[in-house]
Amino acid sequence: MDYLKTVVPSQLIAEKGSNMVVINPGSANVKIGLASWQTPVVVPHCIAHYMRGPMDEEAQIAKRNREQVFTSPLSSAQQSEREEAYHMIVSHLKLQPENHERVKESWFRKKDHSDGYNSQSKLNEETIFPWTYVREEKNSNSPDNGIDADDEADINMNEEKPEGMDEVNDSGDDEINDCTNTFRSFICGDEALKISPDQPYFLRHPIRRGHLNVSQFYPVQQISEDLYRIWDWILREKLRISQKNRHMFSAVLVVSETFDNREMKEMLSVVLRDLQFNSAVIHQESLSATFGNGVSTSCVVNIGAQVASVLCIEDGVAVPATGVTLPFGGEDISRCLLWAQQRRQTWPPIDTDPMGKPIDLLMLNRLKETQCKIKDGELNAFADVHCYKANLPSEVYRVHLSALNVPPMGLFYPSILMADEYPPPPRPWFHDYEDMLEDSSHTEFVKRSDGPDIFFSGYNCGLALPDSSESYPQKFRKEENLDGLAQAITNSILSTGRLDVQKKLFTSIQLVGGVALTKGLVGVVEERVLHAIPANEAIDTVEVLQQRTDPLIVAWKGGAVSILNLPYKKILGILDYFSRDQWIHREDWVHGGSKIGSGRKYRDSHLLQTQAFWYINS
Repeated sequence: MDYLKTVVPSQLIAEKGSNMVVINPGSANVKIGLASWQTPVVVPHCIAHYMRGPMDEEAQIAKRNREQVFTSPLSSAQQSEREEAYHMIVSHLKLQPENHERVKESWFRKKDHSDGYNSQSKLNEETIFPWTYVREEKNSNSPDNGIDADDEADINMNEEKPEGMDEVNDSGDDEINDCTNTFRSFICGDEALKISPDQPYFLRHPIRRGHLNVSQFYPVQQISEDLYRIWDWILREKLRISQKNRHMFSAVLVVSETFDNREMKEMLSVVLRDLQFNSAVIHQESLSATFGNGVSTSCVVNIGAQVASVLCIEDGVAVPATGVTLPFGGEDISRCLLWAQQRRQTWPPIDTDPMGKPIDLLMLNRLKETQCKIKDGELNAFADVHCYKANLPSEVYRVHLSALNVPPMGLFYPSILMADEYPPPPRPWFHDYEDMLEDSSHTEFVKRSDGPDIFFSGYNCGLALPDSSESYPQKFRKEENLDGLAQAITNSILSTGRLDVQKKLFTSIQLVGGVALTKGLVGVVEERVLHAIPANEAIDTVEVLQQRTDPLIVAWKGGAVSILNLPYKKILGILDYFSRDQWIHREDWVHGGSKIGSGRKYRDSHLLQTQAFWYINS
């Protein structure tokens, strides 16, 4: 232990980080990399499965059911709320009213390759997404790919389409007699999002809105299998770690606070039982984010692709009662961008369907990242918009977009981010009745009221609950009439109850997630949180912490090489590697063994939550 007190953190990383894999799963992306790396591999968290048989009408219906593409038109009341929120944002940003006649004067037009294409070639390349080549070639004469024969059956090499091969060659030329050209059984990551709609594949997202995507069309067994396939593919293809060598590696699982007890146990089973890591430890995402940014106390505001969460960290310890979850994120802002442009008649008359065509959502995400920011006054820009049709090159339109500062303001006016998808149905599966430390006789059950939808705070919530007569245990307080991100931050911090801690947290707000990169967001958060604080509170300063690490990967980084600004100043994941007290070993987990020295079962969900982090006080 004296060695741990004197060793330089970088030396620890060099010695042990190369044998530790950090996995940070999210709704839209999963971040995986060795702890010794500076940045992880970021891969879309999805998988496309091959569908056998003809793609007739019945197959198309089955495909939509499997993909869970359930859209719901907004009610008249929701439309009114959305319009009201839009006008409030326009007034706050001091935007001019729409002038459709003026818009028509600068009408969009189809853009050919000679019309200014070279002047912005780099930007155009970033916004063009080619269709994925769904065939694979297996050549018996190809060199060894480093994967043992036992593992070959479980993997498809996701290779790009061979250069110069514009279409599938079925002519049987002598040059490819040794090759077999077939559909890939499954496709992971970025390629899965760019598969043409007429191809015999259905897309699945194992995690949705901060929870496992369990439904009648997607049972938990298939979700676990898909998680295994995606993570296994990344480990093989990106990290070059074959399954036969994984017994030499340990895994750090950095999970969001939105996950419930059983969900964490399912993911842990995938890591230990299926991926066959030697051992694993669970770290909380918000806690990892604070250490990744080099602080020990902060109010972590994690704005991901599909869900936003707020949680206060005090001296390296999470305060569960401060947890708030909001059912919107970056993808909702992207869809709002489309809605706002269509409303202002600046979008071309093309079929843009971010729910039905994932490639359209990719385009909208890119436009949001490059064009949207928060500022007062008019914000217009010219941009390329692509129309994707099945197996055809995209049609490019040059469009004059306007009011680009409206969509990100939806974080503070959530009514404008109305979800155009069905929320997941009530699922008692999420609640862990195996938790032996809970006294069910004291569990409070809360029914959804007959009034408007509300957002529930705490780790057990995602979307607003749909109509149902079922009751669910609620461990955390709920927020009535939650008014966007600023109010959620204020309520979270004020719930700590101590003025000295509140003052410290209000000046230590940390923005995490891809949306945190939005220009102008920091100033608006500080301003709106300050105005949301009640007048009777003795707090007059709000400050957002400066980012020392990319907010997109700070939680992953914290799980790998977190350095505390405390007397111990040690790297938590690496220290855990030495102590092993908080690590769960594969044999113990698979065979249901007990934790040495404690007598508790590893399947005890409370243990999984409380062992998130530990450190040595030197």
